[in-house]
Amino acid sequence: MKKTMRKGLQVCLLLLMVGRLQGRVTAPERLEAPVDKPFTLTCSVSRDRGESLRQVRWIDVQNQTLLTYQPGQRDSVSGQQHVELASSPKDTSAIIIRRVSFRDEGCYTCIFDMHPSGSKQGHTCLTVTAQVTVESNKTAVSGKKASLSCSYGLPEKVQQISWKHTSAQGVSTDVASYAKRSDPMIEPPYQGRVWLSPSLSNSQLTIQPVAIEDEGCYTCLYTTHTEGQKSSTVCLATYVLPKPQVSYKTTSPGVIEANCTSVSRPPAEIVWNVERDNRTMGPPVTTHIPQGDGTTLVISTLTVQSGLLKDVSVKCLVHHKGLESPIGVSMNTKIGTALTILISVTTVAALLVMSLCFCLWKCFLRKEDQEEENKLHLYTTLTGHFKACVCHLISKAADHEEAELFNIPR
Repeated sequence: MKKTMRKGLQVCLLLLMVGRLQGRVTAPERLEAPVDKPFTLTCSVSRDRGESLRQVRWIDVQNQTLLTYQPGQRDSVSGQQHVELASSPKDTSAIIIRRVSFRDEGCYTCIFDMHPSGSKQGHTCLTVTAQVTVESNKTAVSGKKASLSCSYGLPEKVQQISWKHTSAQGVSTDVASYAKRSDPMIEPPYQGRVWLSPSLSNSQLTIQPVAIEDEGCYTCLYTTHTEGQKSSTVCLATYVLPKPQVSYKTTSPGVIEANCTSVSRPPAEIVWNVERDNRTMGPPVTTHIPQGDGTTLVISTLTVQSGLLKDVSVKCLVHHKGLESPIGVSMNTKIGTALTILISVTTVAALLVMSLCFCLWKCFLRKEDQEEENKLHLYTTLTGHFKACVCHLISKAADHEEAELFNIPR
């Protein structure tokens, strides 16, 4: 008897629930949609017996018609360009927002026009979300330029963006910030070599020149008025490129100690390359000496027989993360001899050129002297002729005066 009564109560409750569900529209109360992605909105209706669905309408956040259609009639679909009708089960409506943007945030209404009962509607609210994205970790050479970037797809929600630096020791400091209707603000320790772009969506932090102490991780923090703070972190490694030097000295008769040194950050790797021969006296010995500025001095010492330097090429090869290929520095007397020969040949050539120039200069002077002699001869000749002419005229004039004086007829 009790079992029969219990079953009867369960049936009654089930019928009551079914009766309440009939004629209702169900839709998710709240949804989150990522910006710049497609997103689907759905809602369903439960029909009473004898009801038929004539039309479905979607109303957007501005209370404008988003999309309408008649079930089973594809040609009846009409609506805004950024949405489309999606396939869905019977008594369910689904629409796709092709690319979600900030304007799509808000509440939507789905309306089912039923016959003969009339319209039934449901509501669903959409929140548009975005994540802060950053580039991959970067490296920069000390003294050069470094740029760090991050972006947030909903600048309409952003009130301020700020950058913080966290050193390897865990010390955090503010670097720069930018807020709406203001100029970028650079903190005093970074002024003069740090710049921040005036943007609330794509933010770029530029450091020039980069210093060793700039190494660490940088967090860009977006402060929004609806979702609180959003952040992401990118790390920067600073390099100091090596400038290797090679020296050698005689430690004992027939034995030479060669040293290859390099100061860099991170420490460089030094290897020796001995051409066609291996008359070294044991493997090289490498020493690492940390420097006060964060760099490391690496010294590689190789002991060789003195005759080796005259016969083959000995190179110090320096490998470093900041170099595309290793730096090679040669050390042997062959190069010294070749350099001496080159200097000698260059000196002789220079002397020959100077001698040629001197000869040409002398020839030019002789030519000028010859021209001077010719001019002097011409001057002397003309002067002689002029004197003779003058004397002749004076003589003629004297004869004329004398004839007149003594009445001598001419």
